[in-house]
Amino acid sequence: MQDIETDTLIIIFLVLIALSAFFSASETGLMTLNRYRLKHLAEKFAGARLAQTLLQRPDRLLGVLLLSSNLVNALASTVATIIILRLYGEDYALAAGFVLGAVLLIFTDLAPKTLAAIRPERVAFPSAYVFTVLLKLLYPLVYASNWLANGLLRLFGVSPDKIKHEGVSVEELRTVVMETSHLVPRKHQDMLLGLLNLETATVEDIMVPRNEIVALDLDDDWEDILNTITTAHRTRLPVYRGDINNILGLIHLRRVVTMLSHDELNMENLKMQIREAYFIPDGTTLYRQLVNFQANKRRTALVVNEYGDIQGLVTLEDILEEVVGEFTTTSHISSRNITPQEDGSFLVAGGAHIREINRNLGWHLPTDGPKTLNGLILEHMEMIPESGTSLMIARHPIEIIKTQNNAVQMTRISPPLSAVTNEGTNDKDKHESANERK
Repeated sequence: MQDIETDTLIIIFLVLIALSAFFSASETGLMTLNRYRLKHLAEKFAGARLAQTLLQRPDRLLGVLLLSSNLVNALASTVATIIILRLYGEDYALAAGFVLGAVLLIFTDLAPKTLAAIRPERVAFPSAYVFTVLLKLLYPLVYASNWLANGLLRLFGVSPDKIKHEGVSVEELRTVVMETSHLVPRKHQDMLLGLLNLETATVEDIMVPRNEIVALDLDDDWEDILNTITTAHRTRLPVYRGDINNILGLIHLRRVVTMLSHDELNMENLKMQIREAYFIPDGTTLYRQLVNFQANKRRTALVVNEYGDIQGLVTLEDILEEVVGEFTTTSHISSRNITPQEDGSFLVAGGAHIREINRNLGWHLPTDGPKTLNGLILEHMEMIPESGTSLMIARHPIEIIKTQNNAVQMTRISPPLSAVTNEGTNDKDKHESANERK
């Protein structure tokens, strides 16, 4: 190098600096690529396909990256030293070395790596072409280096040959969906979250409870049976005799109403329309039940406990509404159990499911205990409250409007109090019942 002119050395030095910056940016860009997005982009772009291939063996990719980077940096340091000695002599060599080190840190590490971290795809995809070629050219050196490095790792019980490709857990996927609010419409986001929740929620969370099931009792008077048929809002009704645990089956109202309109409906014809009931355990997840409905070609199921007693009723529509919301209303609050009031509060039926309330109002009432609002209030108070009683649950002021048949029938719930509103209120005041209103 002593025969090379200083101007030429400076040009060589600048080229080496550019190469070092390129290798630094490429390393960060390739290693920070989103693997799932990369899999999608690989179907469209050749650069993405090459990057995906390189990342299948990260030890080889790192080998060629580090070999190239270290070689260029070593050459750059040598050339820089010669230039400094020629221009400033040995007296300024140390000071010039510190200045040069700072310049290299900024221009070959910090700046290019920051750029690659911000825009990894723009850096990584063009780089993939270069490193695919370099890997073939330097393969003997890369193989030897990896053999030594991997041998060292094996001494510590690490096997580089067994590359772990981790998937995304449900909780991680839920976080990803929530972070895409600026890319995915809110309605679609809610639907995706609803699908994910099907794995954690059970039929017990959404079923119509036993005391609210509309069913036909064949021991009733014929007029009462006809009244139930003409006023029912579901298309399939359970049929029993005497007690709902004595289920005879289900009837499809469409067929029965057709017979009624032609004056052909009587007790004998009604019994002929009864079809076998479909029973499911109360711990079945919504996802599993959705699959079971499809496999069994059924739309309605009766939920039973471990003793075989009827606990409630669930339909295919109930599960689908967990994903897309209710079908029966155009209101922004899609629930017949929730009625908004002018003062900002809501009248909520005691039998409303807590998940239904949270989904429609965007609240966070606790769901790890009782399934209904009535159950939540009774568990909280450890007694059956009288009408007019007020209490606080999860920062929500709740007033009992009506209590009947040992259950809360109607409540008035206000939105959660803000942290500012709650200042000066101790924990006991937040979770105990307020003074009874007379």
